[in-house]
Amino acid sequence: MPRRLTKLKLNLRALQNNFSAQEISVADFSGGFFVEGDVMKKILRQEFLSKRKAVPRDERDKVSRELIEKFLTTEIYREAKIIMAYASMPDELQLNELFAACFDDKKILAIPLIVGKGEMRAVEVSNFDSLEIGAFKIPTVKKERRKFIAPAQIDCVIVPGAAFDIQGNRLGLGGGYYDRFLPQAVNAKKIALAYDFQLVKNLPTEDHDAKINVVLTPKFFVRSD
Repeated sequence: MPRRLTKLKLNLRALQNNFSAQEISVADFSGGFFVEGDVMKKILRQEFLSKRKAVPRDERDKVSRELIEKFLTTEIYREAKIIMAYASMPDELQLNELFAACFDDKKILAIPLIVGKGEMRAVEVSNFDSLEIGAFKIPTVKKERRKFIAPAQIDCVIVPGAAFDIQGNRLGLGGGYYDRFLPQAVNAKKIALAYDFQLVKNLPTEDHDAKINVVLTPKFFVRSD
């Protein structure tokens, strides 16, 4: 195993052990380890996604329910009228219960629709019946039911990713879709629901990387805004 990847694993384990279960912010955070800035994003992405894929289904579903329950109690959710989430891939945290809550609470729900290389739009989901299985076995809105929502109208975006840090930086999945879309959602709070191991102190970043406002994990509620 490459020495850098071994050191990264040690740093991630040490960082996780140094957190305590509380709400933290950039201003009051102490402890933990920096992920080395010269570690390639590709190596980091592979490491985090491999670890995420290894989470047993029962644990994945348990954490999904726990994080959704926590998110539903936040002011961000209560005040949002239009929420954009994502249709989960099998190894991601599952958001069906969030979809159901949005329908029950009469909020407008949207999910991404890929419309070109690196480009996506927000399309409204009126109910579960409006969905069908699309590419990569990911639910998408049926073509005849598609109604697009302007990014500036969105109040909250649930953002996927491989990893996040306490400054609001995000390591995405490599397609650049959210890096292009999030700057257009100028009025939205950008939220990540993640496992504890996906939260680190520092990630390598580039100028085009879009930031998020909040990371919510089973142990932590981190605001970077």
